Amino acid sequence: METATSSGIRIIVESVYSEHHSMPAASRYLYLYKISIRNLNPFPVQLQKRHWIITSGTGRVEHVWGEGVIGEYPLLATNEVFEYTSSCPLETAIGIMEGEYTFENKISGAYFEVEIPRFLLLAPILLN
Repeated sequence: METATSSGIRIIVESVYSEHHSMPAASRYLYLYKISIRNLNPFPVQLQKRHWIITSGTGRVEHVWGEGVIGEYPLLATNEVFEYTSSCPLETAIGIMEGEYTFENKISGAYFEVEIPRFLLLAPILLN
């Protein structure tokens, strides 16, 4: 589990290898990750965008930008939490994900960036 707090938003990430959806013989590995987002600010915020930086075990870097998360734009009051689960396919048994979310302060209308902590994607076959 990895945790980061920036700009008044706490992000907690847990990742797990999905053996059921992976095919190592075909260089296809699927990782699931759960994100918990808590608003520690004294004002409501809304998640608007995401930017992922995904690095495979070969060093290939992919940037993924998108609107919201899982088709939603969560609006969080002070101390409110939003959780979601998503996945990341890789061609290697190891990788790293990190990135940032863009939030909007719903009082001032200002936008700000929040760090998504770096976390490891690791297939258990590397542990044997």
